[in-house]
Amino acid sequence: MTSWTDGADGTPEGAAGAVRVVLVDDQQLVRAGFRMVIDSQPDLTVVAEAGDGVEALRVLERTPADVVLMDVRMPRLDGLGATARLTATGTGPRVIVLTTFDLDEYVLEAIRSGASGFLLKDAPPEQMLAAIRTVHRGDAVIAPSSTKRLLEHLVTALPASADGGRSPEHEALATLTDREREVLVLMARGRSNTEIGQELFVAEATVKTHVGRVLAKLGARDRVQAVVLAYETGLVRPGA
Repeated sequence: MTSWTDGADGTPEGAAGAVRVVLVDDQQLVRAGFRMVIDSQPDLTVVAEAGDGVEALRVLERTPADVVLMDVRMPRLDGLGATARLTATGTGPRVIVLTTFDLDEYVLEAIRSGASGFLLKDAPPEQMLAAIRTVHRGDAVIAPSSTKRLLEHLVTALPASADGGRSPEHEALATLTDREREVLVLMARGRSNTEIGQELFVAEATVKTHVGRVLAKLGARDRVQAVVLAYETGLVRPGA
């Protein structure tokens, strides 16, 4: 069942200026738990809920939102299909996919479909809250060590390039400068901008500039997509 709270003007009610979150999960108890944690924060508010992908798309047509927490396995339309549709135009809310280790084969496809990151359902509440804020700022959720290990596990199953390394991804990678490649490698290893700056002995503002250029040259929406490309092209190897 979909639920949301409308204010006097017909818009979803919540703290002024708060990040608007939509919960999509077929388990009502899970949504209730997430709502309780999120609504406890003054800068975050849950504006809608949905029990499957079809319902989520319908709700999001009329409910302005910034971030969607999207479960993978749901009836009618799963999280992968819903994520792809939500992000197809590039103007919709950003999506964080919720998953468990036994569903990790779905996560890479979710990121390719446009998700800005993923969380394990048993992640601590503070990690979920931090992820929502991070994604809302325009970054992606790849830094936690558990996420990095999961990404590395996923890419071990990636097929080798069938065209001798001349794929569009390899062509895009070839446009990076040496410093930009260094930055991408460190991004893929889960380093934050601050940590990259410390390792390369440059200012954090300089790192941000390099990251922006890397994303632009690779045609990546955010860090997650850039990191996936780094693994897919072999620039970074699992465990390296």
